[in-house]
Amino acid sequence: MRKFTVKVIQFLLFFAIGAFLFWLIYKDQDINRIQSVLKNDVNYFWIIISLIIGLLSHMSRTSRWRILVKPISHKPRYLNTFLAIMVGYLMNLAIPRMGEISRCGVLSRYEKISFTKLLGTVVAERAVDMASLLLLLLVVILSQFRQVLYFLSENPEIETKLLAIVTSPILIVGGVLLIILIYIFRNTLQNTLVYKKVTAFLSNLKEGFISIRSIDHKGWFLFHSAAIWVLYYLMLYAVFFAFDFTSHLSLLAGLTTFVFASFGMVAPVQGGMGAWHFMAIEALALYGIAKTDGVIFAFVAHASMTVMIIVIGIISLLILPFINRAMTEKQEVKTVCDQQ
Repeated sequence: MRKFTVKVIQFLLFFAIGAFLFWLIYKDQDINRIQSVLKNDVNYFWIIISLIIGLLSHMSRTSRWRILVKPISHKPRYLNTFLAIMVGYLMNLAIPRMGEISRCGVLSRYEKISFTKLLGTVVAERAVDMASLLLLLLVVILSQFRQVLYFLSENPEIETKLLAIVTSPILIVGGVLLIILIYIFRNTLQNTLVYKKVTAFLSNLKEGFISIRSIDHKGWFLFHSAAIWVLYYLMLYAVFFAFDFTSHLSLLAGLTTFVFASFGMVAPVQGGMGAWHFMAIEALALYGIAKTDGVIFAFVAHASMTVMIIVIGIISLLILPFINRAMTEKQEVKTVCDQQ
């Protein structure tokens, strides 16, 4: 009962944070204009292309996970693995990070693989994904640094605010005091829950990378690891062509928006709600896209991804028992035939 209560509180808290961020972004927008643009000015052909690319990325993730799972058990059936991943995405819309546990539970049930071992493969996946995202961030920083400087020069009020924050005596003194306090109470901090969680996270990342050495087909693993992120990026960039105000933006502008928005998706809110929108809007602003246009782009791009996950996730949840029942019956018939 206590665990259920904690989960409900966690769900409501994260949902409230996401909803509040979403409200802050859209509270002052012209709803009639947004409705008009959605009805008349969106090229939905590119939205469909975006969703197809997104589906390909999920298929690539399925293939990569099967490669990771094989050394700890047997290679799971592709369909079961794909459906488990889609159920995981659906669960993430309810409670952040619940998807990892859910998809391991689904695959464990239908493929008879250790749940704990499956969690280990997900840790390895997350380690690779985080490294990939940080690498993309580095690419954006190195390639778009001049764009950021230009944006600041064109918006001196933002540059002034940033400089005020960075050079704030309160921030500097506070930072120094924090470092001193951490050093003085370092032994006490090592026994805190936060410290243990951080060290456990870093340890899991390390173990995740180490476990990759035992897999077969490392080349295919690296291929799918790259393909997942390339397809994620193209999924978002395709949406650029759905609007006149973003269709002219370059591939690098798309990459910047994608990386910014991806960090919004990492935020502990359901499906990146609010946080994803904010980061995408701010990234587009670097390239002169007005906030009134950015909010429409963010709404359409995020909504299309979310609807796809909800639809495919629910279908996956519903058909999993029937598919596996049919597979089991087919296997039983084959066994009987072989015995005869």
